[in-house]
Amino acid sequence: MDHYYALIMAGGGGTRLWPMSRQDTPKQLLPLIEETSMFTSSVERLAPLFAPEQIYVVTGRKYLNALREHAPEIPRQNFIVEPYARESGPAAALGVTVIQKRDPEAIIAVLTADHHITKKDKFRDVLKAAYDLAQKGYIATLGISPSYPSTGFGYIQQGELISKIEGYDCFVALGFEEKPPIEKATTFLASGDYTWNSGMFIWKAEQAMNEFKRQQPKMYEQFMLLAPTVDTHEYDHKLEEIWENVEKISLDYAVMEHAEKMAVIPAEFGWNDVGSWAAMYDVLKQDKAGNIVKGSQAERVLLDTKNTLVYSDKLVVTIGVEDLIVVETEDALLICHKDRTQDVKKVVDQLLRTKNYKFL
Repeated sequence: MDHYYALIMAGGGGTRLWPMSRQDTPKQLLPLIEETSMFTSSVERLAPLFAPEQIYVVTGRKYLNALREHAPEIPRQNFIVEPYARESGPAAALGVTVIQKRDPEAIIAVLTADHHITKKDKFRDVLKAAYDLAQKGYIATLGISPSYPSTGFGYIQQGELISKIEGYDCFVALGFEEKPPIEKATTFLASGDYTWNSGMFIWKAEQAMNEFKRQQPKMYEQFMLLAPTVDTHEYDHKLEEIWENVEKISLDYAVMEHAEKMAVIPAEFGWNDVGSWAAMYDVLKQDKAGNIVKGSQAERVLLDTKNTLVYSDKLVVTIGVEDLIVVETEDALLICHKDRTQDVKKVVDQLLRTKNYKFL
């Protein structure tokens, strides 16, 4: 596919998977599900649709060397380094700016480094369909067919049918709804007109920058100052200069929620964003009692225990419990109910407030 590139966003911290995911070793660098890290898996599933030269990565300075080791086939110049974290909006704008300077006709699939996808062939097929939509002038987003009324995901409403591509129905996207309450989520599921927002977008580089120009004019001007310096000795200095003043904002809020000519492709390719320990529980294989054991220590004693995840390298014993998450590292132990795993981020926030940086 001519001028098609994958842009993997790999700078996040994965705070809801604390205590395993830390600032120095975020979840994308960990082999949480497969034998390889989540980042390596995200790169490998793109082949053969994308050659290594067509894969770009946006990440922070402290993750660069580790990510290069996890995917040595990707050229060094394809790793785009943020001076420090500024959310996904500026990260995407930075990646698009660099790719567009090198290929003005680029079509870019903005992907993430920390999703789990089981049906890799179907995933690549959907990316092919999205490429065709982008060629027609649409900004394509991948919508996940919802299996239950989740309050932890955003939703996309689909409108009229545009066309059928690669066997997939492609619809006009009527709008986004961010993490609705359970009553609204139940209504969305019953209507059949909504999909979960996967956070993956496919667009022409030129169209992407036009959306930044229309919706985030200040940010657009900042990256237009950077663009002429790409692949010159002035680039690093100019990036530092603009990055200090660039707004910290997510890609969804920056441009996606109000982007023009949005399209959605509902699909099912075994997707999970692995955004919490409850999501991790859903991905991993359970025994007859619904229990999951992960870690290097083979022996566990789980007496009268149901629907519980134990992730530890030590011997763990549980008696008469259910619906628990137990995660142990060298310096921390997390025990929580499966229904409260979204609150793990509050623990990280509290550790920040109390300056317990050694646990972050």
